[in-house]
Amino acid sequence: MTSTPTDAALPAAEADVVLGDLGVLLLECGTSVTDVRGSLEQVSQRTVPRTSLEFAILPEMVMVSRPGSASATTTVIGKGEARTFRQSARASRLVHDLESGSTPLAEAPVRMASIRATPRRNPGLQNMIGCGLLSLSLAWLFRCPWWAIVLALLVGLLVGGLTMLMMRVRAAAAVAPFVSAFVSTVLVGAVAGWLDLGPVPLFAVCAPIAILVPGALITNALLELTSTDIVTGASRLMYGLIMLAFMAAGVYSGAALTGLRIDSASAALVGEAVRLTTDRGGWEALPPLWAAWIAVIVLAIGIGLAFGSGFRLTVVCVVVMTGTYAVLALFSPQVGSVVATGVAAAVLFIAARVLERLTLAIPATVSFQPAFLLLVPGTIGLVALASFDAQALVSAPMMFLSLCIGTKVGALLADLARITRSTVFLRWTKPARMGEL
Repeated sequence: MTSTPTDAALPAAEADVVLGDLGVLLLECGTSVTDVRGSLEQVSQRTVPRTSLEFAILPEMVMVSRPGSASATTTVIGKGEARTFRQSARASRLVHDLESGSTPLAEAPVRMASIRATPRRNPGLQNMIGCGLLSLSLAWLFRCPWWAIVLALLVGLLVGGLTMLMMRVRAAAAVAPFVSAFVSTVLVGAVAGWLDLGPVPLFAVCAPIAILVPGALITNALLELTSTDIVTGASRLMYGLIMLAFMAAGVYSGAALTGLRIDSASAALVGEAVRLTTDRGGWEALPPLWAAWIAVIVLAIGIGLAFGSGFRLTVVCVVVMTGTYAVLALFSPQVGSVVATGVAAAVLFIAARVLERLTLAIPATVSFQPAFLLLVPGTIGLVALASFDAQALVSAPMMFLSLCIGTKVGALLADLARITRSTVFLRWTKPARMGEL
């Protein structure tokens, strides 16, 4: 293991600040506190050798301490700004470069500043179009009638613009989930009442606000709780449940105001969508089954626009989403939707870790997170709270548990594979690198 002169010359206090800022950047990119701690430990072992460091990670704060040293604990606090997928990919590459020793710790502040300053063209327009495409594709994928698909696109565009405006004001951002859900439900209910459409499909209501559903947040919170990160996991879980309750209140209020009724026979999971049939034609007909693959591609493009992926990461998102849909469609009829969700989570997590290891510019958070919109545990919880459906109230926690267990099993298998590879092949192989995103 070679030493890095630049790191050796870096003062201890400054090195602690840089490591803390690196942890904050990873938190801003959506990395779990467990993974942030592991990354900081590996980076410190390479860049600050012969020094024992301890890290305490909170959702927006990183504390670095040196056991046995008289120096005070270094605390770095973030601003809570969410980073785009493209910025997350560049942050992941920086971590890998620091772990490998190709980049000294002294150069990290410049690269972190560059990552945070990564430009994004027309972010507002991209967000709005992304939300519209995401809403359209989810309604399409879950086989809503054509009228509902068109309506989901229009409402999704409006909700995307409304949410973007509200997020600019702290006070308004706190109630954005309620307002967005309320406005979306009122619009869908008003159109359904005007056209006398009767009960509407579930995703005609949920698709426009699916991007706000904290399914991934709640699942990550449960994973952190099982990793003994109690404080962070509990705080994230409470925040996710509060968001979910706000959205459920918005849906319930909008439905009560307009008399909207949700069709109990509509699909709530991918495995249920393939069983839907109808003898109606025209605007009330259902999309053909084969068109679901096109909907998955449109969904990936919408996610890419909404989260600032860039072209290459959007292509990765398309591959990940189609693979996830294939696993769900294959296993759901065989073992049921609950078990299929866990299987898909395990397979996807392993694939994400392999992709991250082989290609440094694609972190697991970027390739794994979009698939939560297909696994949709958060949408189930939203419907359960809004409709007070007893069956949905039972199914929602089972889906969360299945997703957590599948992810944990996938993490275990990925770690075992990584250990095998590191002891046998890592000495003479070098991971492939993509060009700068």
